[in-house]
Amino acid sequence: MNRTEKPAAMLFDLDGTLFKTETLLLPAYHATFDALREEGVYEGPTPPDERVLGGLGMLLEQIWERVLPDSSAEVRDRANELLTFEQDKRLAQGEGMLYDDVESTLKALHDEGIRLFVASNGLEDYVKEVIRLKGLAPLFTGLYSAGEYRTKSKVDLVKRLLQDHDIQHAWMVGDRSSDVEAGHCNGLRVIGCDYAGFRSDNELDAADVRISSFAELLQLLPGRECGSGV
Repeated sequence: MNRTEKPAAMLFDLDGTLFKTETLLLPAYHATFDALREEGVYEGPTPPDERVLGGLGMLLEQIWERVLPDSSAEVRDRANELLTFEQDKRLAQGEGMLYDDVESTLKALHDEGIRLFVASNGLEDYVKEVIRLKGLAPLFTGLYSAGEYRTKSKVDLVKRLLQDHDIQHAWMVGDRSSDVEAGHCNGLRVIGCDYAGFRSDNELDAADVRISSFAELLQLLPGRECGSGV
């Protein structure tokens, strides 16, 4: 892996980067469609898991257009309400997992003096609750979400984050093309996370570096030897 100057900050996507989203999302997703059928709002089978997993990283309205392309806006809105409820309930019960070595790696980066941020296209409460309930909140300087800032793209969200905190040199870390675009459009080095399995072919080809586990981030810092642990 190439060495580079140590960044002043790192910006992380949440789903598929820090949080193993399917461990929370899929049970909530199936419960959502059970509820929709019980309410008489939706008929038919639950759309394939791949539809919702493949939409991770998109804005919420884009995800529901992908999952329910033939349904009305009202049905999509109700599905979103139910999914939010089901995820929140399960998250509070302790469901959902971080990827291996996320906590220890983030702590090591924090101890290096690097400011840590989340930049996610998710809802504000979801993003903040995942970070809080998984015990990561003390490590982060800021949690930015499209849900809170009403941004139309991750490019805009990252631009706002950098301006708010006067950040000149940072890395963007994420698993989707939206992360690559957001990083490069804002002049950041992009680290592509190639372990979640949600991405399409070639989606991370433009990333500056690709990692196959979260702990590999530490090997990219100057002065760190390849293979060193967290």
